[in-house]
Amino acid sequence: MNKKNIIKKMIGAAIIGGFALVVAIMSSKGQRVMTKNTVKEEIFGQMPDGSKVKIFTLTNTGGLKARVTEYGAILVSMEAPDKSGKVADLTHGYDALEEWLNNSSYFGGTVGRFGNRIKDGKFTLDGKEITLATNNAPGGIPCALHGGLKGFDKVLWSGKLVGENSVEFSYLSKDGEEGYPGNLSVKVTYSLNEDNELKWEATATTDAPTVLNLVHHSYWNLSGNPAQQINNHILTLNADHYLPTNIGLIPTGELAPVAGTPMDFTNPTVIGERLNSGFQALEYAGGYDHAWVLKKGNGIHFAARLKDPESGRTMEIFTNQPAIQFYGGNFLDGTVSGKSGVAYAHRTALCLETEGFPDSPNQPSFPTPVLRPGETYQHTMIHKFYAE
Repeated sequence: MNKKNIIKKMIGAAIIGGFALVVAIMSSKGQRVMTKNTVKEEIFGQMPDGSKVKIFTLTNTGGLKARVTEYGAILVSMEAPDKSGKVADLTHGYDALEEWLNNSSYFGGTVGRFGNRIKDGKFTLDGKEITLATNNAPGGIPCALHGGLKGFDKVLWSGKLVGENSVEFSYLSKDGEEGYPGNLSVKVTYSLNEDNELKWEATATTDAPTVLNLVHHSYWNLSGNPAQQINNHILTLNADHYLPTNIGLIPTGELAPVAGTPMDFTNPTVIGERLNSGFQALEYAGGYDHAWVLKKGNGIHFAARLKDPESGRTMEIFTNQPAIQFYGGNFLDGTVSGKSGVAYAHRTALCLETEGFPDSPNQPSFPTPVLRPGETYQHTMIHKFYAE
Protein backbone atom coordinates (compact mmCIF):
# COMPACT_ATOMS: atom_id res chain seq x y z
CA MET A 1 0.00 0.00 0.00
CA ASN A 2 1.49 3.38 -0.97
CA LYS A 3 1.74 6.41 1.30
CA LYS A 4 -1.22 8.12 -0.33
CA ASN A 5 -3.48 5.21 0.50
CA ILE A 6 -2.13 4.98 4.04
CA ILE A 7 -2.88 8.65 4.65
CA LYS A 8 -6.41 8.18 3.37
CA LYS A 9 -6.97 5.10 5.52
CA MET A 10 -8.66 6.05 8.81
CA ILE A 11 -8.41 3.79 11.80
CA GLY A 12 -10.38 4.89 14.77
CA ALA A 13 -12.92 4.25 17.36
CA ALA A 14 -15.77 6.39 18.52
CA ILE A 15 -16.21 5.76 22.23
CA ILE A 16 -19.63 7.10 23.04
CA GLY A 17 -21.43 6.91 26.34
CA GLY A 18 -21.92 10.59 26.75
CA PHE A 19 -18.33 10.59 27.98
CA ALA A 20 -15.76 10.61 25.18
CA LEU A 21 -15.03 10.86 21.49
CA VAL A 22 -11.66 9.78 20.17
CA VAL A 23 -10.64 9.59 16.54
CA ALA A 24 -7.27 8.24 15.44
CA ILE A 25 -5.88 8.79 11.98
CA MET A 26 -3.00 6.88 10.42
CA SER A 27 -0.20 9.24 9.42
CA SER A 28 2.22 8.65 6.57
CA LYS A 29 4.65 7.12 9.08
CA GLY A 30 2.07 4.76 10.46
CA GLN A 31 1.73 6.63 13.77
CA ARG A 32 -1.62 7.11 15.50
CA VAL A 33 -2.55 10.76 15.61
CA MET A 34 -5.18 11.94 18.09
CA THR A 35 -7.48 14.40 16.37
CA LYS A 36 -10.13 14.84 19.06
CA ASN A 37 -9.77 15.66 22.72
CA THR A 38 -11.74 13.54 25.18
CA VAL A 39 -13.92 13.66 28.27
CA LYS A 40 -14.54 10.78 30.67
CA GLU A 41 -17.21 10.72 33.37
CA GLU A 42 -16.96 8.52 36.48
CA ILE A 43 -18.25 8.25 40.04
CA PHE A 44 -15.75 9.82 42.44
CA GLY A 45 -17.47 8.73 45.64
CA GLN A 46 -20.47 9.69 47.70
CA MET A 47 -21.49 12.37 50.18
CA PRO A 48 -22.30 11.52 53.82
CA ASP A 49 -26.00 11.52 52.86
CA GLY A 50 -25.35 8.92 50.16
CA SER A 51 -25.49 11.30 47.17
CA LYS A 52 -23.15 10.15 44.41
CA VAL A 53 -20.45 12.57 43.26
CA LYS A 54 -19.18 12.56 39.68
CA ILE A 55 -15.70 13.37 38.46
CA PHE A 56 -14.85 14.32 34.88
CA THR A 57 -11.49 13.91 33.15
CA LEU A 58 -10.69 16.27 30.26
CA THR A 59 -7.69 15.56 28.03
CA ASN A 60 -6.22 17.02 24.88
CA THR A 61 -3.62 15.92 22.36
CA GLY A 62 -0.99 18.19 23.91
CA GLY A 63 -0.62 15.93 26.94
CA LEU A 64 -2.83 17.95 29.29
CA LYS A 65 -5.26 16.27 31.66
CA ALA A 66 -7.69 18.11 33.96
CA ARG A 67 -9.90 16.34 36.50
CA VAL A 68 -12.89 18.26 37.88
CA THR A 69 -15.59 17.16 40.30
CA GLU A 70 -19.12 18.09 41.29
CA TYR A 71 -18.04 18.56 44.89
CA GLY A 72 -17.07 22.21 45.22
CA ALA A 73 -16.73 22.54 41.41
CA ILE A 74 -13.13 21.67 42.25
CA LEU A 75 -10.17 21.23 39.92
CA VAL A 76 -8.87 17.99 41.45
CA SER A 77 -5.71 17.82 39.36
CA MET A 78 -4.01 19.39 36.36
CA GLU A 79 -1.32 17.42 34.54
CA ALA A 80 1.04 19.00 32.01
CA PRO A 81 4.39 18.06 30.41
CA ASP A 82 7.71 19.74 31.12
CA LYS A 83 10.32 20.72 28.50
CA SER A 84 11.42 17.09 28.13
CA GLY A 85 7.85 15.79 27.86
CA LYS A 86 7.61 14.46 31.42
CA VAL A 87 4.03 14.81 32.66
CA ALA A 88 3.20 15.68 36.28
CA ASP A 89 0.30 16.97 38.37
CA LEU A 90 0.84 20.66 39.14
CA THR A 91 -1.71 21.16 41.92
CA HIS A 92 -2.06 20.49 45.64
CA GLY A 93 -5.08 18.49 46.71
CA TYR A 94 -6.20 15.00 47.71
CA ASP A 95 -6.63 11.55 46.19
CA ALA A 96 -10.06 10.54 47.52
CA LEU A 97 -13.38 12.35 47.85
CA GLU A 98 -13.45 11.61 51.59
CA GLU A 99 -10.30 13.71 51.97
CA TRP A 100 -11.70 16.54 49.86
CA LEU A 101 -14.69 16.73 52.22
CA ASN A 102 -12.27 18.02 54.88
CA ASN A 103 -10.52 20.48 52.53
CA SER A 104 -9.78 23.44 54.82
CA SER A 105 -7.26 25.10 52.50
CA TYR A 106 -9.67 25.67 49.56
CA PHE A 107 -7.45 23.55 47.28
CA GLY A 108 -8.80 23.77 43.71
CA GLY A 109 -12.19 25.06 44.79
CA THR A 110 -14.74 27.40 43.28
CA VAL A 111 -14.99 29.91 46.11
CA GLY A 112 -18.13 31.97 46.79
CA ARG A 113 -20.32 33.78 47.27
CA PHE A 114 -17.55 36.19 48.06
CA GLY A 115 -13.95 35.12 47.56
CA ASN A 116 -11.30 36.82 49.70
CA ARG A 117 -12.08 38.87 52.82
CA ILE A 118 -14.90 41.11 54.06
CA LYS A 119 -14.08 43.28 57.07
CA ASP A 120 -15.81 42.22 60.32
CA GLY A 121 -18.10 39.94 58.29
CA LYS A 122 -20.44 42.88 57.73
CA PHE A 123 -21.51 45.24 54.97
CA THR A 124 -24.47 47.46 54.10
CA LEU A 125 -26.48 46.86 50.94
CA ASP A 126 -29.24 49.30 49.94
CA GLY A 127 -29.41 50.57 53.53
CA LYS A 128 -29.64 47.14 55.14
CA GLU A 129 -26.79 45.73 57.23
CA ILE A 130 -25.80 42.19 56.27
CA THR A 131 -24.02 40.02 58.84
CA LEU A 132 -21.89 37.04 57.84
CA ALA A 133 -19.93 34.42 59.74
CA THR A 134 -16.41 35.53 60.72
CA ASN A 135 -14.36 32.44 59.90
CA ASN A 136 -10.88 33.96 59.68
CA ALA A 137 -8.84 36.27 61.92
CA PRO A 138 -5.39 37.22 60.62
CA GLY A 139 -3.58 39.42 63.10
CA GLY A 140 -6.36 38.62 65.57
CA ILE A 141 -8.86 40.70 63.57
CA PRO A 142 -11.94 38.69 62.48
CA CYS A 143 -13.31 38.77 58.95
CA ALA A 144 -15.48 36.74 56.58
CA LEU A 145 -13.33 34.66 54.23
CA HIS A 146 -14.16 32.81 51.00
CA GLY A 147 -17.91 32.58 51.42
CA GLY A 148 -18.16 31.61 55.08
CA LEU A 149 -18.35 28.38 57.06
CA LYS A 150 -19.75 26.43 54.11
CA GLY A 151 -18.92 28.27 50.93
CA PHE A 152 -19.38 27.11 47.36
CA ASP A 153 -16.22 24.98 47.53
CA LYS A 154 -17.95 22.78 50.15
CA VAL A 155 -21.31 22.10 48.47
CA LEU A 156 -22.40 19.57 45.87
CA TRP A 157 -22.92 21.01 42.41
CA SER A 158 -24.65 19.30 39.48
CA GLY A 159 -22.31 18.48 36.61
CA LYS A 160 -22.89 17.58 32.98
CA LEU A 161 -21.01 17.45 29.70
CA VAL A 162 -21.60 20.45 27.43
CA GLY A 163 -20.13 21.00 24.00
CA GLU A 164 -16.75 19.55 23.11
CA ASN A 165 -14.41 18.87 26.04
CA SER A 166 -16.38 21.03 28.47
CA VAL A 167 -18.12 20.34 31.77
CA GLU A 168 -20.76 22.60 33.31
CA PHE A 169 -21.51 22.68 37.03
CA SER A 170 -24.64 24.38 38.36
CA TYR A 171 -25.72 25.34 41.88
CA LEU A 172 -28.60 27.25 43.44
CA SER A 173 -27.53 29.24 46.49
CA LYS A 174 -30.71 30.00 48.37
CA ASP A 175 -31.62 33.34 49.91
CA GLY A 176 -29.90 33.67 53.29
CA GLU A 177 -27.27 30.99 52.69
CA GLU A 178 -24.26 32.00 54.80
CA GLY A 179 -26.08 35.31 55.39
CA TYR A 180 -26.08 36.49 51.77
CA PRO A 181 -29.36 37.84 50.33
CA GLY A 182 -31.07 36.63 47.16
CA ASN A 183 -31.55 33.29 45.45
CA LEU A 184 -28.41 33.01 43.32
CA SER A 185 -28.25 30.70 40.30
CA VAL A 186 -24.61 29.89 39.48
CA LYS A 187 -22.92 28.03 36.64
CA VAL A 188 -19.23 27.18 36.33
CA THR A 189 -17.80 25.68 33.15
CA TYR A 190 -14.40 24.05 32.76
CA SER A 191 -13.14 23.50 29.21
CA LEU A 192 -9.84 22.31 27.77
CA ASN A 193 -8.85 23.14 24.21
CA GLU A 194 -6.13 22.22 21.72
CA ASP A 195 -4.26 25.46 22.46
CA ASN A 196 -3.44 23.97 25.89
CA GLU A 197 -5.83 26.35 27.62
CA LEU A 198 -7.94 25.40 30.61
CA LYS A 199 -10.83 27.85 30.89
CA TRP A 200 -12.83 28.38 34.09
CA GLU A 201 -15.90 30.49 33.43
CA ALA A 202 -18.50 31.50 36.03
CA THR A 203 -21.88 33.12 35.45
CA ALA A 204 -24.64 33.97 37.91
CA THR A 205 -28.03 35.66 38.22
CA THR A 206 -30.01 36.69 41.28
CA ASP A 207 -33.61 37.50 42.22
CA ALA A 208 -32.59 40.14 44.79
CA PRO A 209 -29.61 42.50 45.19
CA THR A 210 -26.55 40.68 46.52
CA VAL A 211 -22.74 40.84 46.39
CA LEU A 212 -20.66 38.38 44.43
CA ASN A 213 -16.99 37.61 43.86
CA LEU A 214 -16.53 34.06 42.57
CA VAL A 215 -12.93 32.88 42.65
CA HIS A 216 -11.01 29.86 41.35
CA HIS A 217 -8.57 28.77 44.07
CA SER A 218 -6.06 26.21 42.78
CA TYR A 219 -2.64 25.86 44.42
CA TRP A 220 0.14 25.59 41.82
CA ASN A 221 3.62 24.11 41.84
CA LEU A 222 4.90 23.95 38.27
CA SER A 223 7.89 21.80 39.20
CA GLY A 224 5.58 18.83 39.60
CA ASN A 225 7.27 18.08 42.94
CA PRO A 226 4.79 18.92 45.72
CA ALA A 227 7.55 18.82 48.35
CA GLN A 228 9.58 21.54 46.65
CA GLN A 229 9.12 25.21 47.50
CA ILE A 230 7.86 27.62 44.85
CA ASN A 231 10.23 30.42 45.87
CA ASN A 232 12.39 29.78 42.77
CA HIS A 233 9.41 30.19 40.43
CA ILE A 234 9.53 33.30 38.25
CA LEU A 235 6.44 35.49 38.36
CA THR A 236 5.19 38.34 36.18
CA LEU A 237 2.08 40.35 37.12
CA ASN A 238 0.46 42.80 34.71
CA ALA A 239 -0.04 45.37 37.47
CA ASP A 240 1.46 48.74 38.39
CA HIS A 241 -0.47 48.96 41.69
CA TYR A 242 -1.46 46.72 44.58
CA LEU A 243 -3.84 47.02 47.53
CA PRO A 244 -2.06 47.61 50.85
CA THR A 245 -3.78 46.09 53.87
CA ASN A 246 -3.92 46.48 57.61
CA ILE A 247 -2.58 43.75 59.87
CA GLY A 248 -5.91 41.91 59.42
CA LEU A 249 -5.22 41.72 55.65
CA ILE A 250 -8.15 44.03 54.88
CA PRO A 251 -7.38 46.61 52.15
CA THR A 252 -6.93 50.15 53.44
CA GLY A 253 -8.57 51.59 50.31
CA GLU A 254 -5.30 52.87 48.86
CA LEU A 255 -4.02 51.82 45.43
CA ALA A 256 -0.26 51.89 45.98
CA PRO A 257 2.35 51.87 43.20
CA VAL A 258 4.55 48.78 43.07
CA ALA A 259 7.56 50.65 41.64
CA GLY A 260 10.58 50.48 43.92
CA THR A 261 9.00 47.91 46.26
CA PRO A 262 9.11 44.10 46.65
CA MET A 263 5.56 44.13 45.22
CA ASP A 264 6.86 44.95 41.73
CA PHE A 265 6.41 41.96 39.40
CA THR A 266 6.00 44.01 36.23
CA ASN A 267 9.13 42.22 34.99
CA PRO A 268 9.85 38.50 35.51
CA THR A 269 11.03 38.15 39.11
CA VAL A 270 12.09 35.23 41.31
CA ILE A 271 9.39 35.00 43.99
CA GLY A 272 11.68 34.36 46.95
CA GLU A 273 14.38 36.93 46.36
CA ARG A 274 12.67 39.79 48.28
CA LEU A 275 10.63 37.90 50.88
CA ASN A 276 12.90 38.94 53.75
CA SER A 277 13.17 42.59 52.77
CA GLY A 278 11.38 43.87 55.87
CA PHE A 279 8.68 45.52 53.74
CA GLN A 280 5.58 46.19 55.86
CA ALA A 281 3.08 44.52 53.50
CA LEU A 282 5.12 41.30 53.58
CA GLU A 283 5.52 41.50 57.34
CA TYR A 284 1.78 41.81 57.88
CA ALA A 285 0.94 38.85 55.65
CA GLY A 286 3.91 36.63 56.45
CA GLY A 287 4.82 36.82 52.77
CA TYR A 288 2.83 37.51 49.63
CA ASP A 289 -0.96 37.49 50.14
CA HIS A 290 -2.27 40.60 48.39
CA ALA A 291 -4.43 41.77 45.52
CA TRP A 292 -2.74 43.43 42.56
CA VAL A 293 -4.71 45.89 40.44
CA LEU A 294 -4.47 44.68 36.84
CA LYS A 295 -3.81 47.11 34.03
CA LYS A 296 -7.09 47.77 32.30
CA GLY A 297 -7.76 45.88 29.10
CA ASN A 298 -10.71 45.27 26.86
CA GLY A 299 -12.42 41.94 27.44
CA ILE A 300 -10.07 39.09 28.32
CA HIS A 301 -6.62 40.48 29.09
CA PHE A 302 -3.24 39.19 30.28
CA ALA A 303 -2.91 38.97 34.07
CA ALA A 304 0.10 36.86 35.04
CA ARG A 305 2.85 34.54 33.90
CA LEU A 306 4.44 31.89 36.14
CA LYS A 307 7.48 29.79 35.21
CA ASP A 308 9.45 27.04 36.90
CA PRO A 309 12.97 27.52 35.49
CA GLU A 310 14.05 23.93 36.10
CA SER A 311 11.20 22.09 34.38
CA GLY A 312 10.49 24.89 31.92
CA ARG A 313 6.77 24.63 32.65
CA THR A 314 5.06 27.98 32.17
CA MET A 315 1.49 29.06 32.93
CA GLU A 316 -0.11 32.26 31.67
CA ILE A 317 -3.35 33.63 33.10
CA PHE A 318 -5.90 35.77 31.27
CA THR A 319 -9.09 37.24 32.74
CA ASN A 320 -11.81 39.88 32.53
CA GLN A 321 -11.49 40.76 36.23
CA PRO A 322 -9.89 43.91 37.74
CA ALA A 323 -7.52 42.21 40.20
CA ILE A 324 -5.45 39.13 40.90
CA GLN A 325 -4.61 37.78 44.34
CA PHE A 326 -1.13 36.30 44.64
CA TYR A 327 -0.85 34.06 47.70
CA GLY A 328 2.52 32.43 48.31
CA GLY A 329 1.43 29.48 50.45
CA ASN A 330 2.44 31.22 53.68
CA PHE A 331 -0.01 29.25 55.84
CA LEU A 332 0.98 25.82 54.58
CA ASP A 333 2.87 24.24 57.47
CA GLY A 334 3.19 20.52 56.82
CA THR A 335 0.18 19.55 58.92
CA VAL A 336 -1.97 18.77 55.86
CA SER A 337 -1.23 15.52 54.04
CA GLY A 338 -2.36 15.53 50.42
CA LYS A 339 -1.98 13.43 47.30
CA SER A 340 0.07 10.26 47.83
CA GLY A 341 0.38 11.20 51.51
CA VAL A 342 2.71 14.16 50.86
CA ALA A 343 2.76 16.68 53.72
CA TYR A 344 2.31 20.10 52.16
CA ALA A 345 5.08 22.19 53.69
CA HIS A 346 5.55 25.96 53.87
CA ARG A 347 5.34 27.68 50.46
CA THR A 348 5.20 24.48 48.43
CA ALA A 349 2.44 25.95 46.26
CA LEU A 350 0.96 29.33 45.36
CA CYS A 351 -2.39 30.74 44.27
CA LEU A 352 -3.12 33.22 41.49
CA GLU A 353 -6.79 34.14 41.83
CA THR A 354 -8.43 36.56 39.42
CA GLU A 355 -11.16 38.48 41.23
CA GLY A 356 -12.91 41.66 42.21
CA PHE A 357 -11.31 43.75 44.95
CA PRO A 358 -11.31 42.28 48.49
CA ASP A 359 -13.68 43.98 50.96
CA SER A 360 -15.30 45.84 48.06
CA PRO A 361 -18.78 45.69 49.73
CA ASN A 362 -17.36 48.13 52.31
CA GLN A 363 -15.26 50.32 50.00
CA PRO A 364 -17.25 52.62 47.68
CA SER A 365 -14.10 53.62 45.75
CA PHE A 366 -13.55 50.00 44.65
CA PRO A 367 -15.31 48.39 41.65
CA THR A 368 -18.76 47.41 42.85
CA PRO A 369 -19.45 43.74 43.66
CA VAL A 370 -23.23 44.26 43.70
CA LEU A 371 -25.31 42.05 41.42
CA ARG A 372 -28.93 43.00 40.85
CA PRO A 373 -31.93 41.22 39.29
CA GLY A 374 -31.76 41.38 35.50
CA GLU A 375 -27.95 41.48 35.49
CA THR A 376 -25.57 38.60 34.78
CA TYR A 377 -22.28 38.17 36.60
CA GLN A 378 -19.54 36.84 34.32
CA HIS A 379 -16.00 35.86 35.29
CA THR A 380 -13.58 34.24 32.86
CA MET A 381 -10.18 32.86 33.85
CA ILE A 382 -7.90 31.13 31.34
CA HIS A 383 -4.81 29.10 32.26
CA LYS A 384 -2.50 28.52 29.28
CA PHE A 385 0.27 25.94 29.66
CA TYR A 386 3.50 25.41 27.74
CA ALA A 387 7.13 24.49 28.38
CA GLU A 388 10.24 26.48 27.49
